[in-house]
Amino acid sequence: MSTHAQRERLLLADLLETAGPNAPTLCQGWSARDLAAHVVVRERRSDAAAGALFKPLAARLERVQSEFAAKPYEELIQLIRTGPPRTSPFALKQIDEAANTVEFYVHTEDVRRAQADWTPRELDPVFADALWARLEKMARVLGRKSPVGLVLRRPDGRTAVGNRSVPVVTVTGEPGELTLFAFGRQGEARVELEGDEVAKAKLMAARLGI
Repeated sequence: MSTHAQRERLLLADLLETAGPNAPTLCQGWSARDLAAHVVVRERRSDAAAGALFKPLAARLERVQSEFAAKPYEELIQLIRTGPPRTSPFALKQIDEAANTVEFYVHTEDVRRAQADWTPRELDPVFADALWARLEKMARVLGRKSPVGLVLRRPDGRTAVGNRSVPVVTVTGEPGELTLFAFGRQGEARVELEGDEVAKAKLMAARLGI
């Protein structure tokens, strides 16, 4: 039985393949090729991937990612489809599900929503709940750079607090849309904001995410 992460992995690979290497993405400055290289490096080169979190290693990450981006595009797609080597922590099902479900969902939407003719994607309730469960755990980390208070709210009323500052902006939407918003895709997430107009503008311009 496939996991959420496995399904999103295959969907991401298919979308990247269909879009082509030069297609735009929501990741500023990245083409589909750059995004594919990022996914592969994250899973296969942990020695370099740490540069995403630790600035002293950022130059190494940039160099390694550029090397992978120079590989044939079809090879990158195949590496994404086949997944990490057995020696990678991501090869463990539990770690793959915990670390990659949201990662692949967000990047899948990075490809989809950068296209002019994209349409909303309806998520099944089980997957939506899985995204929400992770968002609840990560909300404070994702919202730590918000200049205003941030509350993420599902249509059924369940909430997750991303930032306890004031004034507060409440963002309402489905779990998938809230996930995209919290990961810095505010402009492309289909959500509703409630709060002071100035506070809402600040939140929309903030650098949310990890």
